[in-house]
Amino acid sequence: MNSSSPLSHRSLGLHYACLAASMALVGSYVTLSQQLVAVMGVTVLAWCRFTIGALVMPHWLRKPADEPPLTPALHGWLFLESLLGNVLFSLCMLAGVQRTSAVSAGVILSFTPMAVALLSRWWLGERVAGRTWLGIALAVGGMALLGAEGRATATDGGGAALSDSAVGNLLILAAVVCEASYAVIGKRLTRILSPRRITALINLWGWVLMTPLAWSALHAFNPAALHLGEWSALLFYALAASVGTVWLWMTGLQRVPASQAGVFTAMLPLAACTVAWVLGEAPSPLQWLALGLTLAGIAVSNGSPPRGD
Repeated sequence: MNSSSPLSHRSLGLHYACLAASMALVGSYVTLSQQLVAVMGVTVLAWCRFTIGALVMPHWLRKPADEPPLTPALHGWLFLESLLGNVLFSLCMLAGVQRTSAVSAGVILSFTPMAVALLSRWWLGERVAGRTWLGIALAVGGMALLGAEGRATATDGGGAALSDSAVGNLLILAAVVCEASYAVIGKRLTRILSPRRITALINLWGWVLMTPLAWSALHAFNPAALHLGEWSALLFYALAASVGTVWLWMTGLQRVPASQAGVFTAMLPLAACTVAWVLGEAPSPLQWLALGLTLAGIAVSNGSPPRGD
């Protein structure tokens, strides 16, 4: 017998909406970050993101009365969440979009739902259905098409183009693994801490980890060289990446299992490709086919509607 009330269904729908909005925000700034990296560099941009995030949410660091104190184990999970989901994801994604197209990045990011499912099986013990394996095969086929396009580009424009594009695609794939790890570890954290506090704590860890990496580049960075549009883009990127996407994702994970939340990462490549298209980077027929294969993989691997915990 189904005892779920209309209120609980509405509440679950809000959590789904948070997950979808979170990934749509990530996808929207993939193309934007490509433009910012060109003028700021990878480490300076990442450091500015964490710094702005830390400045706008110090009040989220306070411990609510109903939360337990932070134990060494919790600190370890928060550190790992920030290292993988904030720092390494940012570095791999920003360095990757420097070397490949935003559309190609969006197609590779389509593999994220399957990566979440696999890590959920490994870390959380969730069962991976047969349709998920079929979805993974479709997604791998989509990425193989990108490789075929890269080889064609190298034939026309020289081997250097292939090498740079291949490195960029591998970096985006590494970002996928980091994003999947972030989703699974986040599920553990939301069982103990509030979404706001998780967001502020892992951003603070990100700032600590990124500061020494960006230190030398910061000395050469000239903030006055940025025009108003670039400052506006930086502010949006920082608030979206450090505050909005994290808080929305952790809020959604409070009621949705990690493996089922993975389906909402489909919004990431869709938003990335849409923004790239709006900004003038028209997808090639091969990229459309690759995106179609990966999205088919998402649909197949998540054939049943998500259910709450």
